Amino acid sequence: MPNIQMTTLPRPDHRSGPPLLRETLGTVLRGLRGDSGRTLRDVADAARVSPGYLSEIERGRKEASSELLASISGALDVSLGEILIRAALEVSPPGTVSLPDAVAEPVLAA
Repeated sequence: MPNIQMTTLPRPDHRSGPPLLRETLGTVLRGLRGDSGRTLRDVADAARVSPGYLSEIERGRKEASSELLASISGALDVSLGEILIRAALEVSPPGTVSLPDAVAEPVLAA
């Protein structure tokens, strides 16, 4: 019998380099949900999305539309802007992004 050696290839989602935005957004959303002590089902119901789909978003497997991100942010009682800022800080190289104190105040167009 021939000697067959198995080789494990890396999965496509385990590449080197910076994380994808969908992965970072998922990590931010999962962290916010965990910080609030809410379950996946609770947030999914409030956002009007299936728990399975929300789980896929949190794991970075699915892209969330802007409408869905807004719905999830509302369900988490966190502004969409805060979610995006947290994601931006995560994907930016250390020391390249600094937020002025004015970021805490919303800027509204007149």
